[in-house]
Amino acid sequence: MNKMFESFEKFMAPLGKISQYRFVRAITAAGMASIPFTIVGSMFLVFNILPITFTMPWFVDFFNNTFGKFADLYMLANRATMGILALYFNIVIGYELTKIYAEEEELNLTPLNGALLSVFAFFMSLPQLVFKGGAVGLVQSVKEGAYIINGWAIGGDGVSRLGTVGIFTAIIMAALAVQIYRFCVKKKWVVKMPESVPEGVSRGFTALVPAFSVAFAVIFINGIFVVLGTDIFQVVSIPFGFVAHITDSWLGLMVIYFLIHALWIVGIHGATIISSLITPIVLHNITLNLKGAHIPLAGEFSNMFVTLGGSGATLGLIIYMAYVAKSEQLKMLGKAAIIPGIFNINEPIIFGLPIIYNPAFMLPFFLAPMASGSIAYFAIKLQLCRPVIGNMPWPSPVGIGAFVGTGDWRAAVVAVVCAVVAFLVYLPFIKMHDTKLYKEEQALAQEAA
Repeated sequence: MNKMFESFEKFMAPLGKISQYRFVRAITAAGMASIPFTIVGSMFLVFNILPITFTMPWFVDFFNNTFGKFADLYMLANRATMGILALYFNIVIGYELTKIYAEEEELNLTPLNGALLSVFAFFMSLPQLVFKGGAVGLVQSVKEGAYIINGWAIGGDGVSRLGTVGIFTAIIMAALAVQIYRFCVKKKWVVKMPESVPEGVSRGFTALVPAFSVAFAVIFINGIFVVLGTDIFQVVSIPFGFVAHITDSWLGLMVIYFLIHALWIVGIHGATIISSLITPIVLHNITLNLKGAHIPLAGEFSNMFVTLGGSGATLGLIIYMAYVAKSEQLKMLGKAAIIPGIFNINEPIIFGLPIIYNPAFMLPFFLAPMASGSIAYFAIKLQLCRPVIGNMPWPSPVGIGAFVGTGDWRAAVVAVVCAVVAFLVYLPFIKMHDTKLYKEEQALAQEAA
């Protein structure tokens, strides 16, 4: 078993190091910063689809004649969150990445400048251009449901490319702007002002040369793509579209949950590492589901259906330990962990049972989330329940998060089934462990007597 764990450590070490990369840390920060806004926007969206959830004619009429009349007003909360999510990512990544470089390389970088330069680069890439007749012009197109005015694509939520479809471009443009800013400061290509000049004015002039550099770089990149008949959005969508397609498959889902729990087994927080890499994809999938797609891995799919009780889907295991186990050790640990477990926090079990580096629980720790994930995946794919259309706080208890996040009571039933199946995977393993500990406790009690 020691050799096996050593093999896991060697295999997972590179993934563990990924979380320490500056760029990944900045993306993680952006994902964390966007959570409150996605939840707020999602709650207004879920409220707005109540007539679809409760199909009683009297309720639909009541809703349409009351709250429905103000939908355009309160749905601004959704359009100003999910509708411009790419902008949130762009600003936070620009700020955090600049801050990381400033602290770790001791450079005179201002995080606010990094954020503003990132927005500058991103907005320069938003308008759609066309190369025609030897000249570059802004695209003009007015079609049913799709308007491009002076290069700006306008959709139901406003500027289309500011939504989740633009997240990947927003990330790339933020990284580009910050790297140019960092390069200019390292080479001392900045306008220095006298010390008597106020800090705000001095900071603005410090960003002058980097701003020109960012402008020329984006113009050059846009120019090449426009001449080739495309733009950065379309080019970026090819590799990220491929990754998104993989995550939409059952096999891809199983690989994701295997990696998460393989990292946990060797003591690395797998959920944090893998989630930081797939957050832009799962947020974009929410938007696709709203347009009629049935993509399982969207929003908080994991905490709604798969890892109920925390990584490893340990909710049923905790309840068994607290109320059924014979071992006093397991009973005490289960009762201490049950409240956090209801809210999908299970570090007391992972480190207290323990699960990490424990061959007795390694197999069910892998299999339980794969089993619950498979049930939820096929339930959504086969349209037995609606997919995730709204982001929920990840500590939402079993059933509640699934119901609110999908607007479908059947999703709550699926979540409960997932929790039960995950527990059945653990049952033979916890029974054996409980019997072993109980015998040891009895033997110690006899010795003490």
